[in-house]
Amino acid sequence: MMKRLIIILLTTALLPLAAAAQELNAKVIINREQVSNTKSGVFDALERSLTQLLNEHAWTNLTFREVERIQCTFNITIDTYSETDNSFKGSLLVASIRPVYNSAYTTTVWNINDKDFDFIFQEFDQLEWRPEQVDNNLTAVIAYWAYMIIGLDLDTMAPMGGTEVLRMAQDVCNNAESLGYKGWKAFDDTKNRYAIVNDYLDGSMEKFRQMQYIYYRNGLDHMAENTDSARAAISEAMTLLKESHEDKSLSQLPQIFTDFKRDELVSIFNGKGTSQEREVIYDILFRLNPSQNNYWEKLKQ
Repeated sequence: MMKRLIIILLTTALLPLAAAAQELNAKVIINREQVSNTKSGVFDALERSLTQLLNEHAWTNLTFREVERIQCTFNITIDTYSETDNSFKGSLLVASIRPVYNSAYTTTVWNINDKDFDFIFQEFDQLEWRPEQVDNNLTAVIAYWAYMIIGLDLDTMAPMGGTEVLRMAQDVCNNAESLGYKGWKAFDDTKNRYAIVNDYLDGSMEKFRQMQYIYYRNGLDHMAENTDSARAAISEAMTLLKESHEDKSLSQLPQIFTDFKRDELVSIFNGKGTSQEREVIYDILFRLNPSQNNYWEKLKQ
């Protein structure tokens, strides 16, 4: 973990110069219960091809050892499949985790359901990613999320550390808009691929990215050695989360973050610190995401 952090700090600024290595350890799961009467060959081929693309393609020039590769899952639910034109319609649940320093604990860095995942695939297709030629929605979506996962992970290791990789995701988004599939266009949806990456790179959301670094590096990574100071850092991160929402109230990033962090946040603050500190955290989280208030109420206990 510490060696990985040092490598990232040294190489992020010199991204084009570093030696290439695979960054992801991805597991691809295909859920085809809705189309169970179809032969499994095409779905098995899809799973194998996507696993190979994600894990064998070098997405950046950063160096990752095998044990440092980012653990992530791509859980694809197929709603409809047409053998006539080889078209698939479904959704994609993308999640990634990160180890916490000096512990056996892993923490979720990203978790979202991309509901607009439509594509064409034939059983013997060979999937390749060529950023200079974005002509396939399947590989474009996968590449976008691969870059996002890597960029977000880098943000947890160094302040704004994922900027260059997040820009690669933004390039995919801009180039894929002409394909005509949902998820790439501006203003269609506040949680689509376009909105997410553009919010991350929007200067008005810089506090959100600062929050990520403080939350993970100054907070979780120090829990084992000093729980009180680590929790104080996470409290600081929650203040930045609130300020990022105030700076760009239409951004869905704070809500997305609190959706998948709800259990972890409750475990960090439930019964810890003073009642006044917990009340402050409760107020922040309730204002950001009142839909999760059943969880936030536990902070008062």
